[in-house]
Amino acid sequence: MPISANATNNVAMWLGSFASARSFRSELDIPRRVLLRMLVASSIGSILGAILLLRTTNAGFSILIPYLLLVATVLFVTGPVLTRLAHRMGGVLSLESPLRLAAQTQIAVYGGFFGAAIGILMLALLQLLGIDDMRRANAFKVLLATVINGVAVIPFVIARAIAWEAALFMSVGAIAGGYLGAGVVKRLPSEVVRRFVIVVAVTMTVYFFWKTYHR
Repeated sequence: MPISANATNNVAMWLGSFASARSFRSELDIPRRVLLRMLVASSIGSILGAILLLRTTNAGFSILIPYLLLVATVLFVTGPVLTRLAHRMGGVLSLESPLRLAAQTQIAVYGGFFGAAIGILMLALLQLLGIDDMRRANAFKVLLATVINGVAVIPFVIARAIAWEAALFMSVGAIAGGYLGAGVVKRLPSEVVRRFVIVVAVTMTVYFFWKTYHR
């Protein structure tokens, strides 16, 4: 069942994000007041997104998946252009702008609803916030993703939507990938990481469109 699979994947991704978070601590130089507000916004949005998922039919969710991925991919690919536009508008999406909380809440709703592409979407937002260094952006993204995925687990547990055996099996790979991947990202140039993310995002989007409509 797609909804159960997504909830189960959320648990594994949460553990993987948690493993990455420790490796990225040195890159996280966001002001504490900004970080706290973003964490609160992420928690609220995540709960709302998880509840929305549980109220969605499996068929409806399956149809939405490729479009959710497409939105995240387009935002990430066009991130530098949108950042320049935002700067010309007076930094409307700067870290100090109130709109950043609304944007992060919306992304957290997306993450609670469909956690698989949350990283791509958050990297797109962080570019708009002026965080161009992919190592710094990844550090911020990993911490927020850990909160979003972790909070979303609560309603999934209550609704008994998690296949625990599969979640524990997947978490082994997620933890290993999260820890090792963090080390690789910290050593690679930002542009290389960005291009890799684009390739993964485009591949996932094309695959899910093909899977949804090639029947």
